[in-house]
Amino acid sequence: MTLAPAYSLLLATALLWGGSAQAADWAVDAGKSKLGFVGSQSGTPFEGRFGRWAAKIAFDPANPAAGTAVVVIDMTSATTGDLQKDQSLPQADWFDAKAFPQARFEATSFRAKGGNAFEAVGSLSLRGIKKDVVLPFTLDVGGAGAHAPVAHAQGKLTLIRTDYGVGQGEWKAPDMVALEVAVTVDLTATTAQ
Repeated sequence: MTLAPAYSLLLATALLWGGSAQAADWAVDAGKSKLGFVGSQSGTPFEGRFGRWAAKIAFDPANPAAGTAVVVIDMTSATTGDLQKDQSLPQADWFDAKAFPQARFEATSFRAKGGNAFEAVGSLSLRGIKKDVVLPFTLDVGGAGAHAPVAHAQGKLTLIRTDYGVGQGEWKAPDMVALEVAVTVDLTATTAQ
């Protein structure tokens, strides 16, 4: 869930700076960033977010395809604002957070799609199941000059929850909870000092 889009912030900065072949580390501003999800129950959409997660981002402007990112998500930190959902999500039928306390998104490369559109290519591990994923996102960079550039990435990765074992027993069927879930990423980052 993650969120690799942040590492491509480095690409845009490299293009703006047009120079250094040295890899840069980036720091995500947690106060201005959000990692969330959107699902649907009985035909009614609901949104949630993860309150605890960490991202490590590095990028070499001379070799953009070698950019990397790792995002680790605390699965016990999922909240929707609905008490019943919030109590159910960590349980064995859903995230099984006791057995699998973390999810991990790892981006191993990215590709430009034209304009401010990009794709992060990597894998998502959730409930002990690892699958290849491609996360599309947009990227905007500003704040050059005396201040470190600020990059803003937004993306959405659509998953089938049962591919990761999310929703066991009677919850496997889409009757009550839709199979399709979107992981949403809204990250703000600056070059690490």
